[in-house]
Amino acid sequence: MVVNDPDSLIQGILDQNRRMIAKTMTLIESNLPEHKQVAFKIMEQILPRTGKSIRLGITGVPGVGKSTFIENLGVELIRAGHRVAVLAVDPTSQRSGGSILGDKTRMENLSAHENAFIRPSPAGETLGGVAAKTREIMLVCEAAGFDVILVETVGVGQSETSVASMVDFFLVLMIAGAGDELQGIKKGVLELADGIAINKADGDNLPKVERARLDLEIAMKMICSETPTWRTPVMTCSSVMDRGTLPVWETVLDHRSKFKETGEFDQRRKRQALEWMWTLVNEGLKQRFKDNAKIKEQIPVVSRQVENDKISPSAGAETLLSYL
Repeated sequence: MVVNDPDSLIQGILDQNRRMIAKTMTLIESNLPEHKQVAFKIMEQILPRTGKSIRLGITGVPGVGKSTFIENLGVELIRAGHRVAVLAVDPTSQRSGGSILGDKTRMENLSAHENAFIRPSPAGETLGGVAAKTREIMLVCEAAGFDVILVETVGVGQSETSVASMVDFFLVLMIAGAGDELQGIKKGVLELADGIAINKADGDNLPKVERARLDLEIAMKMICSETPTWRTPVMTCSSVMDRGTLPVWETVLDHRSKFKETGEFDQRRKRQALEWMWTLVNEGLKQRFKDNAKIKEQIPVVSRQVENDKISPSAGAETLLSYL
């Protein structure tokens, strides 16, 4: 077999060969030009076999229990006969460029299942904490027969909302009893939410969770719904109880059914594909800017001029862009 041979990798994906699936994903994440060409060929061939999964994005402030929630839900879905892929995007260190990539150790039960596939990948410099190639990796999972894709994002922040542009249902996980229930949650994130779930609804925490649910329901009434088809529900769930996350899944299925009936589901998918194309155009332009030899040569010169107030920052930017 030729190394990185697209035909072999495609067949491996269709055969649900985990090693070949992982190898393809590594190729897609690579920035090497020769790897990009192979990845393009693979994506073209597998595209007709994609699009049939349920795509669920999950976000929330640190400590909300995203990994535990995903493991609980993933195990329940596998019991019900689904094949589940988890794309967990870890934070990338701004100093070292390293990532934690510890999701497999945090999801021991789920990762042991043959019908589960967990792929941690660093967020890198991409806005929103979603790795630059997450969408393509999601399509590889779909071509390999995974019918539920769970995308776990880094956390909640102003740029975190990009996850909503690649999933069918965007879930915001929250916890009760942390003071202000909206603490750390941006209004923009709540506006994009298809559902809000207050986690850890078990034991002595139940009264707090119920109060938080009522408060959030009132808060959500002040946010206009994007469509008359759906009003964002506030749910409760438990990631440690048997079947404790299934009410959230039932809401996801209800949302899918209603959006399919109105045709909004297909329209949303088409819009997301275009949005993702332009995201990759922007990323590609940034990379070509950084790789341009003339620009690399001029950056120190222009930077000194800006630092010494010889030219304005906007003039400096225009100067560098003129070399493209």
